Order: sequence, then C-alpha cells, then structure tokens
Amino acid sequence: MSGTKYVDSEGFLYTAPVREQGNIYKPNNKMMADELSEKAVHDVHTKEIDLVNRDPKHLNDDVVKIDFEDVIAEPEGTHSFDGIWKASFTTFTVTKYWFYRLLSAIFGIPMALIWGIYFAILSFLHIWAVVPCIRSYLIEIQCISRVYSICIHTFCDPLFEAIGKVFSSIRATVRKEI
Repeated sequence: MSGTKYVDSEGFLYTAPVREQGNIYKPNNKMMADELSEKAVHDVHTKEIDLVNRDPKHLNDDVVKIDFEDVIAEPEGTHSFDGIWKASFTTFTVTKYWFYRLLSAIFGIPMALIWGIYFAILSFLHIWAVVPCIRSYLIEIQCISRVYSICIHTFCDPLFEAIGKVFSSIRATVRKEI
C-alpha cells in the first residue's frame, strides 16, 4: 500500500490513505487503537525541546534582556571616540555572550540537578503532606463549625430575640428647648 507521508504536531509520522484500484484504504479499529495507545504512551520526559524559542512562557522577558545600551550610555555632548565606542560595544556583547555560555557549561547541569531535586521535594511535600493536611483540616473544621452553629442558634438566638423585644418598645423623642 502507498500513501502520502506527513508529520503531525507532536512529531509522529503518518501515512495518509490513497485510492488503490477504486477503493480507499481504511485501517481497522485495532490498528487505530494501537496507534492511539502508542501516542498515549509517548513520554513527556522525552519530548523534543525547542532550541530556538527557549523561553516559550516568557519567564525572563523583563529581567535578563540587558543590552549594551541599557548599561552604558553616553549623553549628548559627551561622546568618546567612535572606535572606542564600537570596541566597547563589541567587548561587552561578546564577553556577556561567551561568559554566560561558559557559566552555563560549568554550572548548568549541576544547577539543573539541584533545581530538579528541589522541585521534586516541593512536589512530593505538596502532594503527600500539604494537600492532605489542608483537606483534613477542612473536614475537621466543617464538623466544628456545625457544632458551633448549633450552639449559637440554640443559646444566642433566643437571648438576642428577647433583648430585641425589650428594646423595641422604647420610644425616644428629642425636644429642642430655648
């Protein structure tokens, strides 16, 4: 069987059915289920990463976009030689670029390991300690709030109604005397 090959958004290769002797090739349900299960088993840890857009959620848009003009600027009337200005720009830009790469090469993997461990611990504590404690507290406080509500309605409501009836018959008048 032949067909047109294409790749979907997740990088899976498919073959589109073509007409063969007047018939259209239709896969059976078992084949479709197998393809879907293969797609479902696709592990998120092995997904392709985007090497062009490395900040797709724009986490560092406002923090680390520092250019030469953001750090060093000569106001009107105070200019160095053009060659010095160009050399300074090049030195700043190249130094920032390569020193970042050097630091990333030396500390990138250890820092990724440390942050991975930290967020794993944080996730573990949140899933296994924080959320169960909060849920437990909410269950217990709901029981206490019902008892408290019954006590208030039993003891305080009649008292406040009686006090309200006593003070409802009081009439006050204000007279202005000259």
